[in-house]
Amino acid sequence: MLNRFTTDYLETLAQADFAPRAAVAGRLASYDGLLMEAVGLSLPVGTVCAIGDKGSHCVEAEVIGFRNGRTLMMNLGGPAPLLPRAPVRPLGPPGEAEVGAAMLGRVVDGSGKPIDGLGPIRGADHWPLAGKMQSPLDRGRVLEPLDVGVRAINGLLTIGQGQRVGIMAGSGVGKSVLLGMMVRAAKADVIVIGLIGERSREVADFLETKVAGEARARSVVVAVPANHSPVLRIRGALRATAIAEAFRAEGKKVLLIMDSLTRVAHAGREIGLALGEPASARGYPPSAIAMLPNLIERAGADAHGPGSITAIYTVLADGDDGNDPVVDSARSILDGHIVLNRHLAERGVYPAIDIGPSVSRVMTDIVGRPHAQAARTLRRHLATYEENRDLVLMGAYRAGADPAIDAAIACHPAVMEYIRQDADEVVPLDHAVEELVGIFGQPLG
Repeated sequence: MLNRFTTDYLETLAQADFAPRAAVAGRLASYDGLLMEAVGLSLPVGTVCAIGDKGSHCVEAEVIGFRNGRTLMMNLGGPAPLLPRAPVRPLGPPGEAEVGAAMLGRVVDGSGKPIDGLGPIRGADHWPLAGKMQSPLDRGRVLEPLDVGVRAINGLLTIGQGQRVGIMAGSGVGKSVLLGMMVRAAKADVIVIGLIGERSREVADFLETKVAGEARARSVVVAVPANHSPVLRIRGALRATAIAEAFRAEGKKVLLIMDSLTRVAHAGREIGLALGEPASARGYPPSAIAMLPNLIERAGADAHGPGSITAIYTVLADGDDGNDPVVDSARSILDGHIVLNRHLAERGVYPAIDIGPSVSRVMTDIVGRPHAQAARTLRRHLATYEENRDLVLMGAYRAGADPAIDAAIACHPAVMEYIRQDADEVVPLDHAVEELVGIFGQPLG
């Protein structure tokens, strides 16, 4: 036994790549329930550490910065009975996500751990959580439409493959229902869904009603509910985007759904304020708003291959305020936005898409001339009716006084019928265009 041990030990020492390494460990210096400070170790930002004695009293935290020679970390889990001077040990290098075909049909949390009860994920590849830096010329133009099964979007706000779109609305106006309609009907090779900062009940509901059946087999879900750590919420958004990037690199047409972008910004706000950043626009520190372009710009079409990421982000307008900092920032970065109107929802118009302020910035590049003219005609009739709505409802408008108003009043029932659609109804792109051109296909006067 002794001879065998000696032989194995000496053979190990004789290996050319053998290099003894001391175990890195530090001590917990302070903890306020969210932010931790450790002394005695120096680690890169993003490294995940275990704090406490091994076993049930151990909690995970991520390195988020440094201050006065101390390493700042943020709790990734729930409360733990930690004591002063508790040991802090790094668990591994920062920033990689499991990607590839092994992820299809699976549900993972912000740390990449499966939560669907189907066992560990085997055979997955890896991709940096922060993505791979690309030149602007590596992004291809958006030239082909994407069928999402919603009549109003297919006809009036046509989405292209590789476009980034925001669904902007206040709470309870129907963002999640509209997302579900698009997920069920979207013509994509892979669907990556990031449920970030939403209610836990919505996660199970989304899986069983929106991603059921055939769509589940080609989808990957990253679920990080609202009660999870802000670091995990940001990691969930980064993980969902990294998974989509890896599939795009394989030449797949990917649909990336993120619900919601505002919760990601809220998580960034919590971290920024904990680090002592000054609160600027409505309580958001600069880093929280600056994080959004870094996340959104990773989606898009690949100029050197057939792969693309069509990204749809929901953006919660706090208090129905369209000038909220997150809404305003997202609107300036995205390639289009779909605005949901609470007044339409209160009148029973679902999906409650407000056509006037909504826009698709690539629509003119991906649709034909008759389609574009018909969409402009519908928009003109709707805008004219809304401008004179009060006069018409009060009876102050006399028929025949203005031909444009007469035409708008006559077409209004057809306009609203075109926008309305049941949640379980699917309207293909060609049917939506055919109906639009058939009703509103006259040239503009």
